Amino acid sequence: MADNNSLLDKVLSLQDKFRSLQEQISSPEAMQDMKKYVQLNKDYKELEPIIKAGLDYKAKLDELAEAKEIVANEKDEELREMARAEIEDIEPKLPEIEQNIKLLLIPADPDDNKNAMVEIRGGTGGDEAAIFAGDLFRMYSMFADRKGWKLEVSDETPGTSGGYKKIVFKLSSSTDGVYGIMKYESGVHRVQRVPQTETQGRIQTSAASVAVFPEAGEFDIQINPNDVRLDLFCSSGPGGQGVNTTYSAVRLTHLPTGIVVQCQEERSQHKNYDRAMEELRSRVYNLEHQKYLDSIAAKRRTMVSSGDRSAKIRTYNYPQSRVTDHRINWSMYNLPAFMDGDIEACIEQLQIAENAERLKEAGD
Repeated sequence: MADNNSLLDKVLSLQDKFRSLQEQISSPEAMQDMKKYVQLNKDYKELEPIIKAGLDYKAKLDELAEAKEIVANEKDEELREMARAEIEDIEPKLPEIEQNIKLLLIPADPDDNKNAMVEIRGGTGGDEAAIFAGDLFRMYSMFADRKGWKLEVSDETPGTSGGYKKIVFKLSSSTDGVYGIMKYESGVHRVQRVPQTETQGRIQTSAASVAVFPEAGEFDIQINPNDVRLDLFCSSGPGGQGVNTTYSAVRLTHLPTGIVVQCQEERSQHKNYDRAMEELRSRVYNLEHQKYLDSIAAKRRTMVSSGDRSAKIRTYNYPQSRVTDHRINWSMYNLPAFMDGDIEACIEQLQIAENAERLKEAGD
């Protein structure tokens, strides 16, 4: 068992900071600096579960100490028996509580609570790769439905035989930290199956890349309007009247970095501009975020969530109905269910592996 007092001291030492944040947030001056107010709330929400876990832990230790005191000094055998039962109930729970507190004390990815921007691109394999990119998009769409998330497509380039050469979309939730869940999907996804375009029935391997990055809010990064070139063009694809007749589609180029984004999904030019600017902010922010991921990857023993988008992370083998995640050597032999959005078990295993890494790093 961990050193109870040492672990408890670490948590309770944060109480003064927690109280200070409470006072600052509730002060009349807090709303005058919105950027600072947003940061205060973020810091408060990060500390809140740690403080709650620490207080619950302290209550359990106090109950245990009281029960042991009764066993040692109480003459009433019935009370002593009740105290022994309480000790037997509390002691087995302490290691799990301590493990949870250790995890909470390790600084989390500061962007885990953000919404996520996702880009899927067909890779090697031509038309089949584009079809597979479409399958991945469908998989994530069905997963988002299961989670109650909102999905908004901002840009898409259809494949000639179906699927997508590229599709960009945002996943958002008012309750879940979407990026903290979806970040494990970044990397190269490989499929082994008989392509629709194959006449000889031969199994081929194709790939699609998935890039997941946190959505940056207006308080996370500020982009100088003078650094952005705006181009307008006619939308293409579905959309009814107005498509190919009005310049509603928007392309933004960030001149300092060369990043280009576009949005043509909305009928309104203003809505397309707002959504393109959301993506641009997130991509510029992601340049700095990638440095953070690289620093993690340099220390980590595996690449559970290193953000290395060139790494082959998962294989989808249709003949065997198997999906294998190579980072943790995890397999599931129900590929149709997985492709229908049942991917949570895999993500949970990746989170467990990452937590184990973080605990080991903290102990080194």
